[in-house]
Amino acid sequence: MAVRSETLYAAARLVAYALERRIIDRVDCAWAYNRVLECVGLTGPQPVPVELSDGYDFEADLGQLAEVGVLAGMAEDSATGRDRLMMRVMGAIMPRPSEIATRFDALRAARGPESATDWFYRLCCDVDYVRESAIAKNIAWDAPTRWGDLEITINKSKPEKDPRDIAAAGTAPTGEAYPACALCVENEGYSGRAAADVHGTHPARQNLRIVPIELGGERWGFQYSPYAYFNEHCIAMSAEHRPMHVDRSALGCLLDFVELFPHYFIGSNADLPIVGGSILSHDHFQGGRHVFPMERAEELDQFQMVAFPQVEGCVLRWPLTVLRLRSTNRAELLDAVTHVLDVWRDWDAPEVGVVSHEPDGTRHNTITPICRRRGEAYEFDLALRCNVTTEEHPLGVFHPHEDKWHVKKENIGLIEVMGLAILPPRLEVELDAGRLTREEIGCVFGAVLEDAGVFKWDDAGRMALAAFIATL
Repeated sequence: MAVRSETLYAAARLVAYALERRIIDRVDCAWAYNRVLECVGLTGPQPVPVELSDGYDFEADLGQLAEVGVLAGMAEDSATGRDRLMMRVMGAIMPRPSEIATRFDALRAARGPESATDWFYRLCCDVDYVRESAIAKNIAWDAPTRWGDLEITINKSKPEKDPRDIAAAGTAPTGEAYPACALCVENEGYSGRAAADVHGTHPARQNLRIVPIELGGERWGFQYSPYAYFNEHCIAMSAEHRPMHVDRSALGCLLDFVELFPHYFIGSNADLPIVGGSILSHDHFQGGRHVFPMERAEELDQFQMVAFPQVEGCVLRWPLTVLRLRSTNRAELLDAVTHVLDVWRDWDAPEVGVVSHEPDGTRHNTITPICRRRGEAYEFDLALRCNVTTEEHPLGVFHPHEDKWHVKKENIGLIEVMGLAILPPRLEVELDAGRLTREEIGCVFGAVLEDAGVFKWDDAGRMALAAFIATL
């Protein structure tokens, strides 16, 4: 009886919370209460009046409801089973995707894109899709280095990934599992899978809502990351499950995005293993409202490209090799950025280890592009990447070298290119034991970024970069 009574109050408080946060309207309360009970295998008793205390912890009530659901056989007795039940409860009382899209578009039309994203982001936090409590457990600090202050985070919510596993995922067969990957739009409302499923575990996404947007004349989706690495960390993903690609069409999509949301930056991981992101199997971008260390980097060595007179170029003082291109002429900027990519794809500089292609045609060169608005101007930062390997560096010449694997072994993707380290939870143990210090970790991360730079900040590297820019 005590469990049943606690469940009654937990369900009633959760409905009151949803009403307070305007997830539901007052006329929805009885419906919402019944939906909550249904999710955990109950049919009563009737609701009772409740008042929310200051600092109400809705996740605690979600946890209580999940325990009841496990006892009722609604999910397996495991952490993932409980998580799926919690997401089922929140998803049951959320508005439909069409209602979310209508509200988002109305706010954007009436008050502008910033108001629309403010509302949508808050909603995603309120329904526990953006896991604020988990994010708050991450350890973060700024680390002074020769490249300025870098941002260091120890992410305690996700396991460390092996670069070889990431590469294998990029070539994994598609169409076997549903959804095909964690970024597919078909995740919206999906109930998740247990580890025992033939296709393995998959997170529950009943409380995921995706706003439809158009990029490059195609249907894309806009959502927020559940485990945000920075403020308002958002994802734009193609409605079609297709591999990542960095080319003119993708660069044009980045420009489309910052026209839709000029208060956000947007970027793409590189489209090759080793230098790419963790999901190469689905075409997507990442963005948000954050100023990264790379954005504040000093601009050096201004240059002009004859064929693109309205585009300003410079080199950033940054451990990776980054060219910044800026123009108020969107079309000419897109042409210029595409030109840089095309030249770089075929560029060889063997004196500094850059090899563009294998004899069989396998390519190694690509870019990590980041796009933002500067008033009326558009701006691209282009990090030059090369995923060539050698016997000495089998995981990549321009990848964290082995002497730094105690801190960082994973790929250097979009976010870390910009100066925010996402480090594995095992480092917390190293810190607590005194085997590492925050200062040391910051220095190692700076050196990791230097490893990823194709043209080093020495005489040979500067000469090689100057030769590349001269051909543009």
